[in-house]
Amino acid sequence: MASIKQVVSDLFKQADITVNGARPGDIIVHDDAFYSRVLKDGSLGLGESYMDGQWDCNNLDIFIQKVLLADLENKVPKNFATLKHYLHAVLTNQQTKKRAWHVGQKHYDIGNDLYTKMLDETMFYSCGYWKDAKTLHESQLAKVDLICRKLGLKKGDKVLDIGCGWGGFGRYACKKYGIIYTGITVSKEQKKYIDEKNKGLKSTVILDDYRNLTEQYTNYFDAIVSIGMIEHVGYKNYKTYMKIAHKVLKDGGKFLLHTIGGLKSVTHSEAWITKYIFTNSMLPSVAQLGKAIEPYFVMEDWHNFGPDYDKTLMQWYARFNAAWPQLTKNNPKYDERFKRMWNYYLLACAGSFRARKNQLWQIVLSKNPSGEYISVR
Repeated sequence: MASIKQVVSDLFKQADITVNGARPGDIIVHDDAFYSRVLKDGSLGLGESYMDGQWDCNNLDIFIQKVLLADLENKVPKNFATLKHYLHAVLTNQQTKKRAWHVGQKHYDIGNDLYTKMLDETMFYSCGYWKDAKTLHESQLAKVDLICRKLGLKKGDKVLDIGCGWGGFGRYACKKYGIIYTGITVSKEQKKYIDEKNKGLKSTVILDDYRNLTEQYTNYFDAIVSIGMIEHVGYKNYKTYMKIAHKVLKDGGKFLLHTIGGLKSVTHSEAWITKYIFTNSMLPSVAQLGKAIEPYFVMEDWHNFGPDYDKTLMQWYARFNAAWPQLTKNNPKYDERFKRMWNYYLLACAGSFRARKNQLWQIVLSKNPSGEYISVR
């Protein structure tokens, strides 16, 4: 019978990855416990063993790209731990109103010091638009202006931002297009940041769950934008999400949804990302979004620029590591295990977009439109 080490090594060979090899994407194993962890816990064990320093890779993004293209995760025998994670996600609503606050507390509130160093000055924590951009900052400005043009924003428009992040869209759209901005977030640190940065603008930020938008907002907004938030909504709540957006949008108004998308309809999230990065997250599919959209909106445009997220993530990775000495000096919570976790997160995501397993969609929806919509790129 082949040893556990041999079984795992043979799996990696199927993806053209050599254990203790020297090529980009090959891995160096420091602790043989790594092999049993990968077989026992799949992607969760792979990520945790990296965090624990049991293996390294000079180009982790290339390694993940190869793993995904070879579909290795589905070749690892499923175990009880994996089954338990799947059943828990299917049988319970992981994105209830109470649980919606978890991702704010665990991820977005970990420290504005980290995000101000890793992100560019727009503070956009989402994919840039690299069509004509040469730098991260240019890509983020291009992305936000693309959104404004797709929505056809004009002075005086009342615009809702569902999951407003650090308010980059609101600051840009208020200054350039003269909108009246309302953002909603479950992150206390994000609200605090926006309240300070958006002083003097026609800007309001609500600390609440999107499902609690009150009756005063019925048919109130001229446009809605949601950038990288529906990934936290969950498939059991997509219809509710669309229903709320439909309720607060005026007739003829437009809703732009900017989201990471998955190739297949899933009912559970990836175990490592859920445990360490985005609590209770889930990537929507075309079918899941289409089903939720159908009762409420006309789909005007569906734009995929997923490869741009690979470039964005690699820029964040470089900025994070350049800032690491300062971050760890000023805050002891940023230890070596945190650094390995964060690098694994950024590079694994870059590899997944490069393998085209994840996509980036901008979807323009209209409520009871009366005229023609012309797509913008």
